[in-house]
Amino acid sequence: MVPTDAAPFTLRQATGTLAEGAAKLAGELDAATVETVLAEANRNVVRKGAPAAFGSMARPSEWYAFDGGDQETVDWYPQGLTCGEDSGSLGVPVFVVTWYYRPEAGERGIRVSFLSPQTLKYRNALLVEAKPDGSYRPIDIHAGGVACYGHLLYVADTTRGLRVFDLTKVLDLRSKQGDLGDPERIGRHGGKFHAFGYRYVIPQTDAWQVVTKGARFSFVGVDRTTTPHTLISGEYVDDATTGRVARWNLDLTDGVPRDAYVMGQKKIQGAISHNGTWYLSQAAGSTANGKLLVHSGGEFAARPFPIGPEDLTALGSKVWSVTEFKGKRVVFGVSL
Repeated sequence: MVPTDAAPFTLRQATGTLAEGAAKLAGELDAATVETVLAEANRNVVRKGAPAAFGSMARPSEWYAFDGGDQETVDWYPQGLTCGEDSGSLGVPVFVVTWYYRPEAGERGIRVSFLSPQTLKYRNALLVEAKPDGSYRPIDIHAGGVACYGHLLYVADTTRGLRVFDLTKVLDLRSKQGDLGDPERIGRHGGKFHAFGYRYVIPQTDAWQVVTKGARFSFVGVDRTTTPHTLISGEYVDDATTGRVARWNLDLTDGVPRDAYVMGQKKIQGAISHNGTWYLSQAAGSTANGKLLVHSGGEFAARPFPIGPEDLTALGSKVWSVTEFKGKRVVFGVSL
């Protein structure tokens, strides 16, 4: 982790009409709390399911596998992971996972799963972009990482920066109509709201865009052990020399990075700092185990990690991640 120029990661706030559009939609649909969404969860995780995700490594003490439909789909792929502890204010234990829709035809955007480790249930919600006239559409990005701080979700937009979603605006389509509309449509049509069959939509409220093209935002995390707390994002690259990671003070107010480092590692899918130690999630394809790279005392140590590890978050005494490949999709934690 070699210090480097942080200026390429400078962000500018680009709210535009996003807040106005979200407010318009929120004025017509009732908002639900995260706790309410979890109470209405309609899918079950399988505790210690999908063990193939761990390949040759020893299985951790705790993990949760997505249900059969989300486990086997070739359309949706999990990427980002954050938790209620990152937020500090959600008031309920929860993991939040981002997914992107892979098919190029019939784009369905990105979604999040709200997962309760207490009830072993979860529910998916669609992230959307709303306009001031009350229309809305899916968001076609990779969503490679997500971080929650306060009531805000920061979602990685690879070449643009960060998209922001407000968890006080988780909007319930059923609040204004008897059904969920047409599962093949999105937006407002014929006086009804549609969201590909999802009950909940979350409109984007803000954006932080990179000022100078070149920096990539492949993942996002939060470090609550720094003063002030920090937001973390960095780059997935195929070589071991150029990938960088940067941090910003929270609350994010001016977009100027606090610091930045060259990681010196390739194929990093997630990175967080915690109590002065860096943790990097390194991928190795769809059939080989990845690695958890731990940087402390000036050098890296490699620890076993599952197949297809993605974004990282810290919860309690563990670092948690999510895996992406069909039949091997789990949220899991290993000791820090």
